[in-house]
Amino acid sequence: MIEILNADYVRTARAKGLSGRQVLLRHVLRNAIQPIISMVGMDLAYYMGGVVMVEAVFSWQGIGYELWKAIGNQDLPVIVGMITFAAVAIVVMNLIVDLLYAVVDPRVRLG
Repeated sequence: MIEILNADYVRTARAKGLSGRQVLLRHVLRNAIQPIISMVGMDLAYYMGGVVMVEAVFSWQGIGYELWKAIGNQDLPVIVGMITFAAVAIVVMNLIVDLLYAVVDPRVRLG
């Protein structure tokens, strides 16, 4: 965000007489939030993999624990179902991130 505060378009917005809050919300935050959206979107998808280990270690009943038991029992249909679910979750998170890009940055168009 510090790099964006020194950008030319921020200086121009200040020169036009916009208040510091307007510059921060309209110009700076929109450009600074894009990498954060990417990181959070992918992290949420990767947490699905971490759930398996956490639930297995603490013996919590959930999707990860069921997958751990299925791997131990070599229950192929359950393993395939869980892996498919995780893959769909990653694809959905990527779709949500792409849609958020279009909301945050008007230069990105939905096509």
